Amino acid sequence: MASPVIFDLHSHSSASDGVLSPRDLVVRAAQLGVGVLALTDHDELRGLAEAAGTAVEQGIELVAGVEISVSWAGRTVHIVGLRIDPDNDALRAGLAVNRSGRRERAMRMAESLAATGIPGAFEGARLLASNEELISRTHFARFLVGKGYVKDVKTVFKKFLVRGKPGYVPHQWAGLAQSVQWIRAAGGVAVLAHPGRYDMGKEKMSLLMAEFKEVGGIGLEVVTGSHTADQVPIYARHAERFGFFASVGSDFHAPGEGGRELGRLMPLPANCRPIWEAW
Repeated sequence: MASPVIFDLHSHSSASDGVLSPRDLVVRAAQLGVGVLALTDHDELRGLAEAAGTAVEQGIELVAGVEISVSWAGRTVHIVGLRIDPDNDALRAGLAVNRSGRRERAMRMAESLAATGIPGAFEGARLLASNEELISRTHFARFLVGKGYVKDVKTVFKKFLVRGKPGYVPHQWAGLAQSVQWIRAAGGVAVLAHPGRYDMGKEKMSLLMAEFKEVGGIGLEVVTGSHTADQVPIYARHAERFGFFASVGSDFHAPGEGGRELGRLMPLPANCRPIWEAW
């Protein structure tokens, strides 16, 4: 009997805040037995052509994707678009607007860190980013680890760069309806990414999911790198309640940087409808 296909529908390359090039990311995924990989860089599409070409060479399927930063109810959430057309004008224009504010935000983050006695953060983060339009919290986190302020990237997000901590800067991203419209205009399906990461109670989570459904979202990441074994059945029930298809993705950024390795994920619970059934 043939082994089941391994899906990993959330990953990042050096085109945004991953460490591996799109080519190296796909090669690693193939070596680890992934059969279907989505490259979902933050607000960026430029790695997809290289990834798609490598996927053909490696004999795996590449799903064109993107992860869009969204402002909702005063907080940041992420929407993953899968099976998008990277050449769609509406999507490309929207992502360009989302990227345009990242450099200014990065400079303000560095100013906040400098005020607490950590100099040189902007330049340090910039040197770690292959795309200056996409200097992110992850690049600042790697800078802080490299300078010895914290032991690893996971610890950074307990002491820095989050609400109420040094380096946090609020920012206005795309709206929820906007992001879904861009994805649908590009022929894709919209998935609410890693809901377990959002620090909100049950009531707000239900409001978010209801609004996401109302504006055309059809998927929920049930199995993802940041979800614990206890959280998976919780979000499986959310998917069932709201009629979402369930997605699975490692949210891989770099080898050994916490989270999950490519393709090394728990199976979807039996009560879930896999997102690929919507294709």
